[in-house]
Amino acid sequence: MHWSAVGNPRATDKEIMDWAAANHHVVFTHDLDFGTMLALSHEAGPSVRQVRAQNVLPDHLGAAVVVALGQHEADLSSGALVVVDEGRSRVRVLPI
Repeated sequence: MHWSAVGNPRATDKEIMDWAAANHHVVFTHDLDFGTMLALSHEAGPSVRQVRAQNVLPDHLGAAVVVALGQHEADLSSGALVVVDEGRSRVRVLPI
């Protein structure tokens, strides 16, 4: 799996999702709208990695994010919504 940060910071959520799907990338976000978009679209991708916490700074949540990446890499490669919070991570295989 290839990870990168690209694109226009002013892009709409739909533009981000379309680009990620076309380029086989995972969307990594704190925005809850991406999970909703996946559920409403019934699509099998792109995968979304969603962080849910008040403090999303790397020194607070970074270790949990890295652990969840390793645990769910195969799910993200095949199409999933992975939600990571301070105490656990959850996976929903796509389509939802």
